[in-house]
Amino acid sequence: MIMANNLKRQYDLHADEYEKKVLDILRSGWYVLGPEVDSFEKEWADYIGSDYCVGLASGLDALWISFRLLDIKKGDEVIVCSNAYIACVMGITINGATPVFVEPDKYDNMDADKIEEVVTEKTKAILAVHLYGQTCDMTKIMSVAKKYNLRVVEDCAQSHGNHWNGQTAGTFGDVGCFSFYPSKGCGAFGDAGCIVTNDPELARKFKVFRNYGSEKRYYNQMVGCNSRLDELQAGLLRIKMRYLDNFNKERCKIAEKYRNEIVNPLIQLPKVRPGADSSWHQFVIHCSKRDELKTYLEERGICTLIHYPIPPHLAEAYRCLGKKKGDFPIAEKNAAEVLSLPMYNGMTEEEQTMVIEAINSFGR
Repeated sequence: MIMANNLKRQYDLHADEYEKKVLDILRSGWYVLGPEVDSFEKEWADYIGSDYCVGLASGLDALWISFRLLDIKKGDEVIVCSNAYIACVMGITINGATPVFVEPDKYDNMDADKIEEVVTEKTKAILAVHLYGQTCDMTKIMSVAKKYNLRVVEDCAQSHGNHWNGQTAGTFGDVGCFSFYPSKGCGAFGDAGCIVTNDPELARKFKVFRNYGSEKRYYNQMVGCNSRLDELQAGLLRIKMRYLDNFNKERCKIAEKYRNEIVNPLIQLPKVRPGADSSWHQFVIHCSKRDELKTYLEERGICTLIHYPIPPHLAEAYRCLGKKKGDFPIAEKNAAEVLSLPMYNGMTEEEQTMVIEAINSFGR
């Protein structure tokens, strides 16, 4: 059986280091907001190329707290891609704001050429989601944001260490949001997240807000929340961070093999935007017979995933938006066609070849 994502393989590569770090932290007696978190925040900010990093409990927390601290509220509109993961939309609506959807382009990310046509008096921000491990066109996005004085939040959950014209994802806007869910490029061993920013006052507010709105214990400056990155996850992420570039290179090598050797005319391979690189968080193909292909591969012991089967505007959770089928046809078409092939560190060449041969034999 070839799994869609085998996290154990990546763990095995550096198991001794992870296990030693866990024991060191357990024996230290300090488990929340300690030296591991402080060190991780400095090291991740340095890796990304930002001035500040604030560790949080999850990627969703990074999103909704970002909009909260940027004063995005009820009556405001935030532009977001129509094929995003629903957590992106939740980050907006938790604050009472309204998501305004823009269709994806041929690179499966927000079509930056369509942003300006949906800007209104109520528009306050753009959420740039770097989907599948490839950056959006941040040059165009930042140009629109500057023209209309809009805030920009980047969702970098799937793009750890990616670049747009040499600049790292997460460093263009006001805030870069990261999830360290275990399947991510630099995945934790549980839930974890962070934000990066170059604004010292904003960074300070994140640190206060994540800890019940308190900068000094029992002295609460604001109504905050509990969203603290714990010492165990921070320590383990510090180890993974050292190998992230190597992890990304390995995934690029797997993607290159897929792109060179999958030749089935029923399959549309993913494209890479000029100016962007990709860490291939997911290798997402398009196929008009997606469900048949998924079953065909499963029968041959190959697991795949669908990212994502229901676009946010059609989700039951967002009936309140009043959207209907046909409102965003590109996102809906993608939802019926996309399929993520097995992609993980430690995937053998034999496994890659098995996937390629199975796909090439589909429909023949």
